[in-house]
Amino acid sequence: MSEIQTATFGAGCFWGVEVTFRNVVGVVDARVGYMGGHAEHPTYEQVCSGLTGHAEVVQVRFDPAQVAYEDLLETFFEAHDPTQVNRQGPDVGSQYRSVVFVHDDAQKETAVAARSAREASGRHGAPIATAIEPAGTFWPAEEYHQQYLVKRGLATCRI
Repeated sequence: MSEIQTATFGAGCFWGVEVTFRNVVGVVDARVGYMGGHAEHPTYEQVCSGLTGHAEVVQVRFDPAQVAYEDLLETFFEAHDPTQVNRQGPDVGSQYRSVVFVHDDAQKETAVAARSAREASGRHGAPIATAIEPAGTFWPAEEYHQQYLVKRGLATCRI
């Protein structure tokens, strides 16, 4: 059995992104939370204020024998508009930024290559705005945000 690995993505509102990753074969868990800011133990309200610097993220635990990190990056890029700066659809603010938080040098190299390939493809018609940053502390979101859509009988969160 392979060792479970961690990947963290910010792609706008975390509810729909969480569902998307939970449906990927090889993902063993996905939790919503906050990363990339300066406050400790941020609350949803604090993050929404834009003052903590955190992004809404989904932290994915996956089995690399079943799904490659490259495939998770593809899922990430397909799950949102990576050309948007600090917004996704009607959600505006730095907490909704497009960002890949990398957990090691291999993830960084792979994420940079994936972003470059997306940019070179021209398929988005605008520059890719996705940031690639070192992973910091993951602060899990409040329990009512975990599997928010599933708890409400919804399959997706459409923008």
